[in-house]
Amino acid sequence: MDGDIVLIMKQLKRTKISEALRLKNFGEEVNVKGWVRTRRGNKNVGFIALNDGSTINNIQLVINIADFGEEFLKPITTGACLNINGKLVESRGQGQSVEIQVEEIEIYGSADPVAYPLQKKGHTLEFLREIAHLRPRTNTFGAIFRMRHHMSYAIHKYFNDNGFYYFHTPIITASDAEGAGSMFEVSTLDINNPPRDEEGKVDFTQDFFGRQTNLTVSGQLEGELGAMALGAIYTFGPTFRAENSNTPRHLAEFWMIEPEVAFYNIDDNMDLAEDFLKYLIRYALDNCMEDIEFLTKMYDKELTSRLKFVLENDFVRLKYTEGVKILEESGQKFQYPVFWGADLQSEHERYLVEKHFKRPVILTDYPREIKSFYMKQNDDGKTVRAMDVLFPKIGEIIGGSERETDYDKLMSRVNETGMNTEPIWWYLETRKFGTAPHSGFGLGFERLMLFVTGMTNIRDVIPFPRTPKNAEF
Repeated sequence: MDGDIVLIMKQLKRTKISEALRLKNFGEEVNVKGWVRTRRGNKNVGFIALNDGSTINNIQLVINIADFGEEFLKPITTGACLNINGKLVESRGQGQSVEIQVEEIEIYGSADPVAYPLQKKGHTLEFLREIAHLRPRTNTFGAIFRMRHHMSYAIHKYFNDNGFYYFHTPIITASDAEGAGSMFEVSTLDINNPPRDEEGKVDFTQDFFGRQTNLTVSGQLEGELGAMALGAIYTFGPTFRAENSNTPRHLAEFWMIEPEVAFYNIDDNMDLAEDFLKYLIRYALDNCMEDIEFLTKMYDKELTSRLKFVLENDFVRLKYTEGVKILEESGQKFQYPVFWGADLQSEHERYLVEKHFKRPVILTDYPREIKSFYMKQNDDGKTVRAMDVLFPKIGEIIGGSERETDYDKLMSRVNETGMNTEPIWWYLETRKFGTAPHSGFGLGFERLMLFVTGMTNIRDVIPFPRTPKNAEF
């Protein structure tokens, strides 16, 4: 057992590698722990690149072979996990300022060089998706998941510092916030022999909740209830769509951030969305620069400049009708036709952002037929106060609206869409008791992560992607 191959080691407090690389107390003993990225050397001296996940950078370990013996060092291959005591010294090599002259080694766990799938560099992202249990150990996914943490923290910090309350909305729900989504059903009934009523339909009154329930597609409806009591709230949690969309832009399980604010109109909502996105991007540039530089070098040469581009430009605010006119007169050949009433595709959105305005765009006042029932209707009877924030490379990154507060208008839209009002009676009732103007939006967290990392497949910005026919890890 590797755990038996141990020297009697001094008990030193562990130093994270991210911290060790900044130290200048040369000659002092330090303890680091981590996984071997590479090992090289000759019969006299060995060089190990060690990483513990705290930084994209490795620390170099220098081993005098004679001090330990080749047989003891043999299990130290790529992927092995080590506990190291050694002396911090100034590095003579390029690329790092410090290294560790190793004095004591404990091998926590070896990694069979024949079986360990990360022995070599240059694995494709497609291959790494097949070993999702190990891909966080690569430079690429270490960078992405550190950034995912920092973006999560920045989201909470932004809303906390701006007077919002974190509001927990249910994951199990009887309502469909979008009005026409494909949902995952939640049930304790026997799938092979469910109870049935007199009409032969499944009798959900005998189910755990006494009714048909599903995994939520959005926390918005419940979030509105919070805003109408607390003033300004946000949700940040998992949402689920059972659509059979096997594309680089869709997941069956993803995370959503949904602020809702009482007394906000559509203009306030746009101000919030722009300020929020710029804050997050600024936070990424201020706190994740090493990882961004790595991803820029390896995957997207324009990543850093694109992030700065969003910060440096005010967002264009454009009505849908004007946007369609620009697209129709552009002379550009699109895969999908453009006409008033069309639900714009990513190619249309990116044309407006990347070629026409060369700035992020907030598109507003969409035809009501292509938007959800809860959006406030404009006086023209044709459009609603919807807003979509469009980004370079991504297209739509935020979707939101001012919400309809008039009970009769809301009911009219519900009836037009053929929705069943029974599961959302409580939502409709809020328009009867102290209704007020309010607005909100939804930001798909993984869409944000695609933008700040430069990755092109949404499966690569979440640790364990859930997609059709894929729930192994």
